[in-house]
Amino acid sequence: MNRAPGLLMVCMGNICRSPMAEGALRQRLAAAGLAQALRVDSAGTSRAHAGEPPDPRAVACAARHGVDIAAQRARGLEPEDYDRFDYLLCADRSVLHDAGVRKPRTAHAQVVLLLDWTGQGRRDVPDPYYGGSRDFEHVWRLVDAAAAEIVARVQAGAL
Repeated sequence: MNRAPGLLMVCMGNICRSPMAEGALRQRLAAAGLAQALRVDSAGTSRAHAGEPPDPRAVACAARHGVDIAAQRARGLEPEDYDRFDYLLCADRSVLHDAGVRKPRTAHAQVVLLLDWTGQGRRDVPDPYYGGSRDFEHVWRLVDAAAAEIVARVQAGAL
């Protein structure tokens, strides 16, 4: 039996961007009746927040869009992730670099920039941590658009 493709959303601390991206994708997959079509998770290149819930502003932003990410817990990127997942979808170029240099030589995962991989151009998802609710809303729009593109790929049989 073939396993579902795995996508790992990656940011620095796994408390803002990647939990929001994970939540947006899970919600869109469920709404499309495709909850089992992909394996989805998130991680951070830093372990500084390991075990913590997402930033309360990220939780509130996702909730405003009908998505509950409060139960997620931050975790660090592990060497095994490069074999457990097919794609590591990185929030920005710094995360892309950090995840790329950690990739074991024999691992099969592709380490890519999230917005570039989903056709939104070679752009970063900005870190909203030092911003306010408008910054979190901007990030939500970006990761939700990426999630919509991923679902479209699944529906088209391209993933």
